[in-house]
Amino acid sequence: MLNNTGKKKSLSPFNALKLKKAAYTAIATLTLSMFSYSAFAADAPTYALVQINQQALFFNLMNKGAQEEATKSGAKLVIFNANDNPVSQNDAIETYIQQGVKGIMVDAIDVNGIMPAIKEAAAKNIPVIAIDAVLPEGPQKAQVGVDNNKGGALIGNYFTKYVKDNMGGKAKLGIVGALNSAIQNQRQKGFEDTLKGHDGIKVVGVVDGRNIQDDALTAAENLITGNPDMTAIYATGEPALLGAIAAVENQGRQKDIKVFGWDLTAKAVSGIDQGYVTAVLQQDPENMGVSAVKALNTLVVDGKTVDKTIQVPATIVTKANVDTFRPMFKQ
Repeated sequence: MLNNTGKKKSLSPFNALKLKKAAYTAIATLTLSMFSYSAFAADAPTYALVQINQQALFFNLMNKGAQEEATKSGAKLVIFNANDNPVSQNDAIETYIQQGVKGIMVDAIDVNGIMPAIKEAAAKNIPVIAIDAVLPEGPQKAQVGVDNNKGGALIGNYFTKYVKDNMGGKAKLGIVGALNSAIQNQRQKGFEDTLKGHDGIKVVGVVDGRNIQDDALTAAENLITGNPDMTAIYATGEPALLGAIAAVENQGRQKDIKVFGWDLTAKAVSGIDQGYVTAVLQQDPENMGVSAVKALNTLVVDGKTVDKTIQVPATIVTKANVDTFRPMFKQ
């Protein structure tokens, strides 16, 4: 996520991610200006993946799964990095249509704003698979990923039980969200709905991290400063969680603030080991990429239909099972 705040940067796992990115360079740096129609061989379908950004580990893992499945099945894959710009996603889809791709996958930034481009693709008989971000009803062939509202409820129910069992039934909760993200708004709503009827849990504030780690850090620090008696934080995505973790560490609150959120990183694993990151809902973005390409192959190569909803399970990661996920972050 772009640092447009001018504020100090926090230590994050992105330095470690640079090493991982080297392995993905061939698939992660493509832009529309780097290919032409001649690149699309007639004997193999070419698919396009329109991505949100290439900074978060989540999206790079999705790219990796899609690329590996495309290679395995003999398809070609091009990936567009929108750099968090929804207009760029629309433009990319329109250009890919003109270039003649056989299928498009998109993790949408603006789920409503992307629909005209998706309808344009459908009008040209180019199947579209939505990944992660849940699109409104439309001509897309399938939705791949986690139900974000249900995922929010899943970790919300874990949180309320944890508060009951470990915090005397009382918690003062701050939420670090991304109000410009339809996905993360759903995660927030699903989580907050589980708090109803738990009178001992009070939401003391909701701040907007804008899906940018530095912004989330600043927002989380302001949230903690403004609520010195806060005892828990819920973060709705990877940048929000990284920002919340950094804020807790910067203010030395590891002993009295418990952190819950979405999407593991090396820093989140370290927080779990230290005990202040309590639970993280971990999706399977690599499997999302695999499933999306498989769906396109079924549609394009086999000429068959696919299920409208293709669920990829999510797991709540705690100290009890974090070792299963630790190898993902080893250099």
